[in-house]
Formats: sequence, structure tokens, C-alpha cells
Amino acid sequence: MSRPLTLFTGQWADLTLEVLAEKAKRFGYDGLELACWGDHFEVSRANAEPDYIAKKKAALAKHGLQVFAISNHLVGQAVADQIDARHQSILPAHVWGDGDPEGVRQRAAAEMIATAQAAKKLGVAVVNGFTGSPIWHLLYSFPPVPEAWIEEGYADFARRWNPILDAYQALGIRFALEVHPTEIAFDIASTERALAAVGHHPAFGFNYDPSHLGYQGVDYVAFIEKFADRIFHVHMKDVWWSEKLTEAGVFGGHTNFGDRRRFWDFRSVGRGRIDFEALLRALNRAGYRGPLSVEWEDSGMDREHGATESAATVRKLDFPPSDRAFDAAFEKK
Repeated sequence: MSRPLTLFTGQWADLTLEVLAEKAKRFGYDGLELACWGDHFEVSRANAEPDYIAKKKAALAKHGLQVFAISNHLVGQAVADQIDARHQSILPAHVWGDGDPEGVRQRAAAEMIATAQAAKKLGVAVVNGFTGSPIWHLLYSFPPVPEAWIEEGYADFARRWNPILDAYQALGIRFALEVHPTEIAFDIASTERALAAVGHHPAFGFNYDPSHLGYQGVDYVAFIEKFADRIFHVHMKDVWWSEKLTEAGVFGGHTNFGDRRRFWDFRSVGRGRIDFEALLRALNRAGYRGPLSVEWEDSGMDREHGATESAATVRKLDFPPSDRAFDAAFEKK
């Protein structure tokens, strides 16, 4: 049996859940990965209103859809970030508050714990999201960055996230960081360091998304093999990168997605350079049987066409692992 196929709702937050659920079923999905913004899943209401979760479940059930995970990337970003005015546009008003940076970080941490409480009520065991990073701005080391600053950045991340992870563990919920530029972990080396910083906390793992690794030159299949027991959820998203030199390189040149001068851009599944055959075989070896969740992002394609095509592509690509050797029939008994 193939893995469940879901659609991440983050890029569809302009639609109500009811409208999106009808579309997702028509697109060919088994369920939705609910974003904690728009009206798709509101953490404060889920924890405060006795009938809120029942209504959300009913809206999904009406269209034969399931939910395996929720995602709170936007609030998670504020937990360990250097807060500035940009964060106000992505945070709920009660998390932003007066905008004092330390207050924002503390309220974001409380909201991430509340997200785990809401997930438990919903009946899912994984919360996907971002962590933020106090040291992303130090990525390129000139003027030279003292190693002590980087070490303190990881220590600050751990101080802020370990209490959240403790709360998740107590609730039986796992947090899955989407390894991604701007986060404390953005490639294999930084992921190893982030894991070490939180003492390999059992509630800390990854929402694996190859699109954030491939264009950087990171071995996205090796990532699965190295962190096999920490892959709690999977995003299916493709990325294209140029075989030629371009005007805007890996760092993007302050261009927008879709700009033809770029070295890389996100693409609908099967239209970029990710080797999904190798990826899925690695997931099978890792024993991952959770959902494959399409995060649809392609600035050059109509999203309904893309979501429909992606569902069909992932179903065609996915396959269950073998439970026997192909030549087992020849073994002596």
C-alpha cells in the first residue's frame, strides 16, 4: 500500500477550509496538512472552543479527507529569530503584541506549546514548522565571525527550544523542523549541529523537503540516510537549478521567484531536478510510511493545474517497499 497523499494548505490560505477541501478531493488527495494560519486551523480557537475541532474534522470528512499533521511555520520562525518589523506580517496579533523582540520570542514559544496541545486534541502526532535562527545573518563569514558567536547561537536555540520540546514529549507530539535556509538547520552539517545542541531530543526531528537542499548543492538523498530515524514528515516539492552560469546565483540576487535571471526556482513535482526515484527508495529503506505532502510552489504555473498534476505524479512515483528478496524462491528450505 502506498503512503497517504496530502496537500499542504499554507499556499492556499486565501481559501476557506471548506472550499479547499472540496478542491483537494477533486485534485486527487487523500488528506490535508493543515496550516495554522488563514481559517484552516487556528490554535487559539482549537484550544478554547469545545466544538472547533469537531467542526474541522467534519469539514474534512465531508470530502473523504484525513489529516496527519498540522504546521505552524510562521510562529515557530519567531521563537529563535532576531525579531524585526517583518515578523508582524506573519504572526497572530496576540503573539506579536507590542513588538518587543524578547516578548515576541517568548509568546511565540508559548504558542508553539499551545500548537502541540491543539494537535493532540485533533488526534495528530506531528507538528511541522520552523525554528528561526539567531545566527542566520552570520552565514557568510566576513567580517570574520568568531566561532564563539556561532556556538552561542546554537546554545540560544537550544535554550529556547528544549522547553518546547519537553512539552511536546510530555504530550506525545513530535516537532518536525523543515530544514530550510533562514533556520538553525539548513543543510546536513547544520542539522547535525542543531541535533547536538538539543541533546538529540526525542521530540525533535524533521519535515524533509528536498527542494531546500538540492539547489544548495546538498545531497538530499544522503540527508534521508543520515537522519532516517528523525524524518517525521515529508514534503514533496521540486526545484530547478541551472546548468549554466546565471546573473543571480545561489543567493538569489534580491530577485523575486520566477525571475529568469535566477540560478534556481521552485517547480511543481516532476518538473525540476530532484530525483524522486532515489528519494523514495531512500525513504523506503528508512522505513518512512507517513504521508507524502505536496507543498505546491511554482510561480510559472496555475496552482490548480499544478496541484492536480502533482497529485497524479506523486501517485505514479510512490511505491511500497518489498517484504522479500526477489530471488527468495530459490532459497533452500
